[in-house]
Amino acid sequence: MRTLKVFITGGSGYIGRSTIAALIRRGIEVTALARSEPSARTVSDLGATPLAGALTDTDVLREAADRADGVIHLGVDYSEGTADVDRAAAEAMLDGAGSRPYVHTGGVWVYGDTDGVVDEDAPLSPPGITAWRLDNEKQVLARTTAGAHPVVVMPGLVYGYSGGLAQSFFVEPGRAAGAVPCLGDGSARWALVHVDDIAELYVLALSAPAGAVYAGVSGQNLPLADIALALSHAAGCPGRIDSLSLDEALQQMGPIAEAFALDQQFTGARARRELGWTPTRLDALAELSRG
Repeated sequence: MRTLKVFITGGSGYIGRSTIAALIRRGIEVTALARSEPSARTVSDLGATPLAGALTDTDVLREAADRADGVIHLGVDYSEGTADVDRAAAEAMLDGAGSRPYVHTGGVWVYGDTDGVVDEDAPLSPPGITAWRLDNEKQVLARTTAGAHPVVVMPGLVYGYSGGLAQSFFVEPGRAAGAVPCLGDGSARWALVHVDDIAELYVLALSAPAGAVYAGVSGQNLPLADIALALSHAAGCPGRIDSLSLDEALQQMGPIAEAFALDQQFTGARARRELGWTPTRLDALAELSRG
């Protein structure tokens, strides 16, 4: 039986590392884009073969996708022109992949505030920081009409192993200030997913039908007040919470504060039903409190 080959971007990143590990566990051969020597060492240590290049190297991306049985695009270029770089990279990999699976990364923030628990068909109303994703995802999915096989995975707020955005924007500032920030009264809910669970979804998405979209959320829709309390333990200042208005949070965190302030509740039922995805890390508060 021939070994499956997958090409991945962003493999040395937070979600990428868990995704490479999930692929390797299944006996899949992984080639990972690496834009630096440290990135190359990281993916190599995980068992992947590093491929020198950046998301702007569209010829490299196209050729790597052409040699693979499937592609997972997790990388993001946060320099100027993020949307254009992402769109060109996606087009190059879709060209190379042909009719083979190409899994693209979105995010549930594009839905804005939700009215209760919603699924992938909910209305879209993104905050400014993620608005660029909408057109890119629309163009990616449109490639199904030309025989391509795009799939979009939209992670919730990813946590686990003392990593992710909650660590960067809440725990570390809380450790420095002696109190963890909390937006508003803390009633807004975050749709959470453990990094290992979302990695499993990326692997399963390689077998999804063309044009499918999946919310990568584990059903843990928790109030920010509870999350901030858990994070205060991780930050070494248990119970000390600094309530911020949105304007204050924008000053401290930048535009991402608008996304953190969203009130979102999601179901991941579609991925469970269609792909057999079974999240197993379901005690977010306990893990977040450990840091």
